[in-house]
Amino acid sequence: MPRLEININKIKHNAVVLKELFAQKGIIVTAVIKGVAGSPKIAHAILTCGISTIAVSLIQNIKKMKESGVKAEFLLTRLPAHSEAAEVVQYADISLNSEISTIKRLSEHSLKLGKKHKVIVMVELGDLREGILPRDIDSIIEQILLLKGVALHGIGANLACFGGVKPSDDKMNELSQIADHLEEKYKIKLPVISGGNSANYAWFLSTKDIGNINNLRIGEAILLGRETLQRNKIPKLYTDAFTLICEVIESKIKPSVPYGEIYQNAIGDTPEFSDVGSINRVIIGIGEQDVDTKAVIPRIDAEIIGASSDHLILHSKNPIEVGSEIEFDINYSALLRLSISPYVKKVFV
Repeated sequence: MPRLEININKIKHNAVVLKELFAQKGIIVTAVIKGVAGSPKIAHAILTCGISTIAVSLIQNIKKMKESGVKAEFLLTRLPAHSEAAEVVQYADISLNSEISTIKRLSEHSLKLGKKHKVIVMVELGDLREGILPRDIDSIIEQILLLKGVALHGIGANLACFGGVKPSDDKMNELSQIADHLEEKYKIKLPVISGGNSANYAWFLSTKDIGNINNLRIGEAILLGRETLQRNKIPKLYTDAFTLICEVIESKIKPSVPYGEIYQNAIGDTPEFSDVGSINRVIIGIGEQDVDTKAVIPRIDAEIIGASSDHLILHSKNPIEVGSEIEFDINYSALLRLSISPYVKKVFV
């Protein structure tokens, strides 16, 4: 079985460094661990670093963490569906929202439970994923303030997730100005102005004024030690807290180009190959069903030349014996899939 080795101490180190870094300008870190499917062990580790809010995108992962004894404030990062509103208010303390109809349902279910659910209203700043257009924000806030079962906990924005739009001074200033407008017009105090995610790292370093931004939702930087605009390593952080280890199941010298008529392969691509003569072709026992094979990098002198659903094929510069193991570095999309695969063993080291 392929295995994912997880170094808890390296994750804790990253969390501490980032928490202290962002605190220098008054920003509190919310730790996003959807990349590891809400792992209770990783949640426990991060909480020991002085971070108090844990965020995931699925309510099932909050339930799992609570059942494992994780004591934290839980934030649901994916917009709640109408059909899960009851579970959201039962398990999550805070949720990100952009639809008033959903917020009304959250309020109704909160009242039934005798609770007051916190909502952060997401504002669209150009990335075109979730968010209310700034021109519509007043009408939404007016309705929220009339609801008895929810508390307006703040506003937030999401950038560099779908459209790849860079968090900039202009974008963060716009969010800060919206917060100023809402607080002045409605005579309220917004506890949280959440400016974004790990993509905000460069903005944070370069800006002379963070404005009203007092929260960032940090996931990939904690887990993999990288900012997410260009995937550059963040100084003082570990990028190898996760190691994928797989066994070699075939190792032979074969041609570099398939022979016969070429059509689509198992995953719907029509592959193209360069003829470099005979090569050491190594097959690893993992494939697309368990990992994004384009998001793994072997730690040996080899390159990935393709994959099917459960085979990964390498061109190795040197012969490799069947039964030996190869280590891989991974990026975020690989981590997402590996974390939810029942066919990949998770080993904490």
